[in-house]
Amino acid sequence: MRKALRAAAAATCIGMLFGLASTAGAAGIKDGLKVAFVPKQINNPYEVTADNGGLAAIKEFKGDGKVVGPSDAGASSQVQYINTLTTQHVDAIVIAANDPNAVVPYLKRAMERGIKVVTFDSDTAPAGRQVFVNQTNAENIGRAQIQLTAGMIGNEGEFAILSATPNATNQNTWIGWMKEELKKPEYAKMKLVKIAYGNDDDQQSFVETQGLLQAYPNLKAIIAPTSVGLAAAARYISSSPSKGKVVVTGLGTPNQMREFVKNGTVKAFQLWDPGQLGYLAAYAAANLASGAISGKPGETFSAGKLGTRTIGKDGEVILGPPQTFNAGNIDKFNF
Repeated sequence: MRKALRAAAAATCIGMLFGLASTAGAAGIKDGLKVAFVPKQINNPYEVTADNGGLAAIKEFKGDGKVVGPSDAGASSQVQYINTLTTQHVDAIVIAANDPNAVVPYLKRAMERGIKVVTFDSDTAPAGRQVFVNQTNAENIGRAQIQLTAGMIGNEGEFAILSATPNATNQNTWIGWMKEELKKPEYAKMKLVKIAYGNDDDQQSFVETQGLLQAYPNLKAIIAPTSVGLAAAARYISSSPSKGKVVVTGLGTPNQMREFVKNGTVKAFQLWDPGQLGYLAAYAAANLASGAISGKPGETFSAGKLGTRTIGKDGEVILGPPQTFNAGNIDKFNF
């Protein structure tokens, strides 16, 4: 009888140890978490890549992931999706905000009901989320865009910016740092003549590019810090007399820009890996929903293949520095 009891106790202990090992193996993330991604636009190629990265991470930690969102990038277009997810009581919402303030009341309501909120790519006001997963330091992005452009136009001439929407948090922050970089004496002969908005719409961005070239015949460069705008501007210039005369650069994906780099329309552009950005955001959301972190500065969490990450000031987590793509390296990347 005692031997049987001892055997049963040993089996129970072993079972408990295996249970602990299983929990540790999952890095503190609960199984079956329901995580929803809300992109700026459901059909934006950049957003699709980022969301797919998030879904891959969710599959890794045995969660239930989905992507829902609007087909346009309007300031309030995401509200109905946030409200539906709140009603469905998902465990976490991961959102790339179209506007820093418009969605905040609805995200706050979601958090009040226990849903964890992570912003990525484009932040809300801090009251609208617990963690913001940023591509890289915003200052580095803005300054790098000017540095890259200046190198291609000899630090001299008129240039324009083709942005996404007037309210896009990330675009406006980067543009702010571009203006700061322009204050340096080495850029005294460079002049920002116009900030145009293509509203992250391919055709509108295409038309805005045409308008910029007509309005500013001495234009030497267009910076489009948005993947939709960059591809549209490159497409227009590739078949216009401005090819080879007007520099086109900005932020875009290698797969979108490969054709234009190889035909000489675009010499160089920059970006990070949006798939990794979505992947990191999903792990941040899962750790929040599992109670492993709360979003406070200094907390660390495991992010799968991206290793251990630390939460910084204002709940910000940084993915890493931007990559410059050109004819010499673009075929090494596939996203």
